[in-house]
Amino acid sequence: MSNAISKFAAVLLTVVVMYIYPAAEASQRQDDLSRIVVYNAVTQFVDAVRNKGYISPVMYRQFLKEMQATGNEFDVQMEHLHKKYHPEYTDAANPGTFQNTFSTVYEGSYTSDIMDRIFPENALPNDDVSRIYKLTAGDFFKVTVKNVNRTPGTVMLDFITGALTGETAVIAFLYGGMVINEDY
Repeated sequence: MSNAISKFAAVLLTVVVMYIYPAAEASQRQDDLSRIVVYNAVTQFVDAVRNKGYISPVMYRQFLKEMQATGNEFDVQMEHLHKKYHPEYTDAANPGTFQNTFSTVYEGSYTSDIMDRIFPENALPNDDVSRIYKLTAGDFFKVTVKNVNRTPGTVMLDFITGALTGETAVIAFLYGGMVINEDY
């Protein structure tokens, strides 16, 4: 009886070592490669926007195409903070007197605003100037990307551990900075 149990344990260990462990390592490596591809796509897109000062439909589609090459689905969130200066006036004795100072205010535009501009309801061509979302030098632009599907590495890890890791993003990046140039 103990001989049969030891043979079963040996076969089970052999299956784990020969098939499951290599598959888990391969899926983890695929996740690592996906992280590298997404990181490169995000940094190239954000740097291009910061250097050019605009977002065009062609730029955005190319960005999505590079990330979709990983086989994962992503949630892309964009944020544009436009810098504005407001003069400070007194409210006391002489209302409306300029105090020789300015306050800096940032007006935010987010993914829905940007997408409405570069992909309007009408059928304009991709290279139409009205489809370009313009930014100004000194503004801030950032992109947040995270996967919304379960990656192969997550699926395999859940299989091996017998747990359910939930919907936490395995591939997530945040990148942004100040707009440097206005090339439009």
